[in-house]
Amino acid sequence: MAARGRYGLMAAFNEPETLLKASRAAHKAGYRRMDAFSPMPIEGLADAVGAGEHEQAKVSWLALAGGIFGGCSAYALQWTSTNLGWYFLVGGEGRNSWPAFVIITFEMTVLFACIFALFGMFWLNDFPKLYHPVFNVERFGRATRDQFFLCIEDRDEHFDIEKTRAFLEKFEPIEIVEVEK
Repeated sequence: MAARGRYGLMAAFNEPETLLKASRAAHKAGYRRMDAFSPMPIEGLADAVGAGEHEQAKVSWLALAGGIFGGCSAYALQWTSTNLGWYFLVGGEGRNSWPAFVIITFEMTVLFACIFALFGMFWLNDFPKLYHPVFNVERFGRATRDQFFLCIEDRDEHFDIEKTRAFLEKFEPIEIVEVEK
């Protein structure tokens, strides 16, 4: 159970290889609520911390739902306005002249799929997030210059303050800090 006021434990490393090794080991040990911070891209780090395991599929499903919603609503709007509001028999077409509705339906499908994907991505990434507890750690300012950090959150089901600290100490970090909320 999460302690009141504690966000988790964060270890600082000098080398990107050590961060990658610690992240892979933490994921293998069962930790899922963790994040890594680096001043440069590290190939394989996102997979090592388990980022994006399900988020990409969620965005795809949101885009699909938005496309279906946009297409159905565009078609329904055109059909109702043509059949219930201002019905004109033009060119011998019947009441449900679907070829005339295809262009607007397609455009609204694409528009709503993009809107749902964009705002779904923002929602899944917790944007806009103007504050994060790791900003309270004094050393964290070096995350944009020359140090690498692994933070394991205490809301993780495998988190135990002593066991997690002992786990992180195996990788000989510069420092292990308890992050406050």
